[in-house]
Amino acid sequence: MQIDRATRDDIDGILALQEGNQPEIGGMLSARLPAAWFEAALDDMPIIVARRDGRVVGYLVSASRAAVAEVPVIAAMLRAYPGAGDAYVYGPVCVAAEERGRGVAAAMFAALRVELPRREGILFIRTDNVASLRAHGRMGVRRVATFEHDGAELAVFAYLG
Repeated sequence: MQIDRATRDDIDGILALQEGNQPEIGGMLSARLPAAWFEAALDDMPIIVARRDGRVVGYLVSASRAAVAEVPVIAAMLRAYPGAGDAYVYGPVCVAAEERGRGVAAAMFAALRVELPRREGILFIRTDNVASLRAHGRMGVRRVATFEHDGAELAVFAYLG
């Protein structure tokens, strides 16, 4: 397993993983982001990827608030908890089904914290996503607010890098 900062060469793998985790097929992602968004995001802030045998098996996005302000669920989260002045948005995070439970998300999170030391990260998790709540609890994030979006209850978490 290789944990590294994403490059443009990783975008196709990120998009494939994103598609395989959409709600309409049983996944828990809350947004579908296009390739152009990921291309711009790479210039904005770090995206961390996990690769096994050259294939993207996990990704973790960090984004400035300005870069994701138009995503409705992010706007709702930031109304519930805006965070510090230089806070960034953490997520989405996605791990391939065959890699779950192996510490991939925690490894990507650790790499992101190295990239963005002493800055606050803000994220949300659907309250019915027990696996993600459990995994992030082990990573030491703290719950700071809740909000509702599109009929789902979401919890807002924050941490310092």
